[in-house]
Amino acid sequence: MRHAFPGGTPALDFPGTLRFRHRAEPREDLDSPASLGAWFREAGITVDDVPAGPADLRKALALREAVHRLVRAAMAGEDYDRDALDLVNQYARKPTPVPRLTPAGRQMDATVEQGLAHVARDAVLTLSGPDLPLLKECGNPECSQIFVDRSRGARREWCAMDPCGNKIKAAAYRARKRANGPLTAGRSGRPPA
Repeated sequence: MRHAFPGGTPALDFPGTLRFRHRAEPREDLDSPASLGAWFREAGITVDDVPAGPADLRKALALREAVHRLVRAAMAGEDYDRDALDLVNQYARKPTPVPRLTPAGRQMDATVEQGLAHVARDAVLTLSGPDLPLLKECGNPECSQIFVDRSRGARREWCAMDPCGNKIKAAAYRARKRANGPLTAGRSGRPPA
C-alpha cells in the first residue's frame, strides 16, 4: 500500500496526502494521476484503481486543500473560508460511487468526480458531526496529520504509532538515557561484569 490512512476518515486522510506540511518542503503523495487513482482504491472508496488524468489530479488537489482549510478552521473555532466551503459543498452535491453485486462479489466502480464527491460528503459529515471535538493534530512536530481521537479518555497523541509514535518514544528514551548518563552499577550496586 502506497498511501497512509491514520486519520480515521477520508476527510482527514485525503488532506494527509500532503505530508509534513510544517516543513519548508512538504512531501506530496498525490504526485501523479495514477497515485490519485490508487488512493481511492486504498481508501476503500473503490475496488479498483480509478482512471485519472492530469486535469483530475488538479481538481483533486484543489478539493484536498479546501477540505484541509475547513478542517483547520473548525479545529481553531474560526469561520470557514467561503471559497473552500463552496468547493466542498459543490462536490458533496455530486453522485458518489455506487456499489453493485456481481457473481465475484461486491464491485465499486467510480469516476474521479464520484470519488471526490465521496471525500467531500465525508468532510461535511465529519465537520458537522459528533467527531468534530475529537479532531487532533499529530504530536510529532514534523507531522501534520489530523486524526479522530476515539481512544479512551481522548489521550492519543500521534496519528499512528508507526512511524510517529515510535519516533517520539525513541527520541524521549534516548533523551532520558543522555540525561541519566551511562549506568555504572547493576541493580546489586556492583559494577556490571
